Amino acid sequence: MSSPIAVLGAGSWGTALAIHLARNQQTVHLWGNNAEHLQAMQRARCNSVYLPDIRFPDNIEICSDLAHALSNVQDILIAVPSHAFRETLTKIKPFIAQNARLVWATKGLDPLHHQLLHYVSDELLGERSLAVLSGPSFAKEVAAGLPTAITLAANASEFSEDLIKRFHSPNFRVYHTKDMIGVELGGAMKNVLAIAVGTADGLGFGANARAALITRGLAEMVRLGLALGGQRETFMGLAGMGDLVLTCTDNQSRNRRLGLALGMGKTIETAMQEIHQVIEGIQTAAEIYHLAKSLSIEVPITEQVYQILHQGLAPQIAVNNLLTREPKAESI
Repeated sequence: MSSPIAVLGAGSWGTALAIHLARNQQTVHLWGNNAEHLQAMQRARCNSVYLPDIRFPDNIEICSDLAHALSNVQDILIAVPSHAFRETLTKIKPFIAQNARLVWATKGLDPLHHQLLHYVSDELLGERSLAVLSGPSFAKEVAAGLPTAITLAANASEFSEDLIKRFHSPNFRVYHTKDMIGVELGGAMKNVLAIAVGTADGLGFGANARAALITRGLAEMVRLGLALGGQRETFMGLAGMGDLVLTCTDNQSRNRRLGLALGMGKTIETAMQEIHQVIEGIQTAAEIYHLAKSLSIEVPITEQVYQILHQGLAPQIAVNNLLTREPKAESI
């Protein structure tokens, strides 16, 4: 495609996707919120903070001015933390055309109303073509060109087809669906469950407990997702089970690393300082907990993570709370 794509968010994930798009012959306008960071990237032609070993292709333009980043652009990719999603849409609203199309790789919920992100777009930007990109994908591996498969959900078939042309490559396989709800929820909830699995591993509970938490965590995801209108098969795919397994089992996951630290007795503050990146699952645990409670959906693992992170519950007590629940039939 000849028209540029704007990538808003110059952290590890936004930068990795910008690099991938540029390698895939796309012209990319990369914008971030930190002017000093953008200047450093422009000088070094790499993101020395998050991806220091990956040089930017020539067709990535670093834009410190948001209006310039969005000029002559129809397709906008947002890769900011979920707590900044609403603010980012508010910032871009004066600069985008009526036919602008929005895709995001943000994994989380809106903290203001405990809702999925497409509702925020509808509220702030009105009806337009929307899509969400999610699945088992670490930024460093995407930037390095390692094989990756993701799911793209869109509300308009033409936008979906255009995005597949932009993203799909021999090393980056794109599967498509219309289930935006399922893809959004899977990307958000897996971070919370990864904290649970990391905590159990940090406590030394072993592989049996890890497998149980992943499996029953998936059941929570399906229960809540179906109540919201998502499709069961989405949660069995890349954006559900795939991303859940990746995030729960590999230490590239900052949410898993947070859980490991908590299980080993460290405080949340210490763990956050050591990880030194946004840990989406902290805020998302509260959003998922309140959303599920409003719908009377049982999410016991998520509830215990919420209690650990936001109510000061000791990890060992949280595990005991899960283990001492009444026996029941295995079901979604």
